[in-house]
Amino acid sequence: MSKKAIAERRLEVVYRDPFDLKPDPRNARTHSPEQIEQLRASIREFGFTNPVLLRPDGMIGAGHGRVEAAKAEKLNVVPTCVVEGLTTDQWRAYVLADNRLALNAGWDEDLLRAELAALAELEVDLSRLGFDDGELDRLLDQAATDAGDSDGAGPSGAGSLAERFGIPPFSVLNAREGWWQDRKRAWLALGIQSELGRGEQLIPNGGGLGSTARYDGGGASPGGSMRPAADYGKTKARGDGRGRSVQSPPTRPAS
Repeated sequence: MSKKAIAERRLEVVYRDPFDLKPDPRNARTHSPEQIEQLRASIREFGFTNPVLLRPDGMIGAGHGRVEAAKAEKLNVVPTCVVEGLTTDQWRAYVLADNRLALNAGWDEDLLRAELAALAELEVDLSRLGFDDGELDRLLDQAATDAGDSDGAGPSGAGSLAERFGIPPFSVLNAREGWWQDRKRAWLALGIQSELGRGEQLIPNGGGLGSTARYDGGGASPGGSMRPAADYGKTKARGDGRGRSVQSPPTRPAS
């Protein structure tokens, strides 16, 4: 197709009933029930933003999965564009190219991890992005590892992710929000009790700035000592670092 023909082509968006659109019997692209559910979730979250491409006779050229998702969502209309000027053979080739060329794209994983971390901090539902749980775990775990190096140059010597991308990827470590809180509950179910104090020998002789005692080989028992930390939330008492509260000395009356 000439540059002039491409420049003169104008695509007009027309809204049609998805049940009136004819699927292409030669369409070799498959759509699993899981992917249709993902497309439905995307439509609910973002709307139907990508028009279905139609041949002049109304047959679908590109957008079979989106049409199936729209039917499942019981949408009355979807945006469509009729593409003129392609021969039957060109349409058959285009249907394959449209699907395959998209698969040939890749990811800049540094940028991807940083963006996912930022969205997790904003409490965006990452399950609607099309990544499976294994991919999200891997990418966000790596983002957490990158965050550990964010105060200096990383393995590539290119500096922290925050310096490179202008956002704080380490914020995904906020365990009070998002699915990181679910992960903490899973840890607790396994017996890793974060609310328990450390072992008696963790700070020999009470520690402190003036302490010269050396660690004698004792230490916290696996998973933490069974000595609970002081309940500061209820007693408002200070702690001694070993799970015991320390009463504040009485205030002397003014003379």
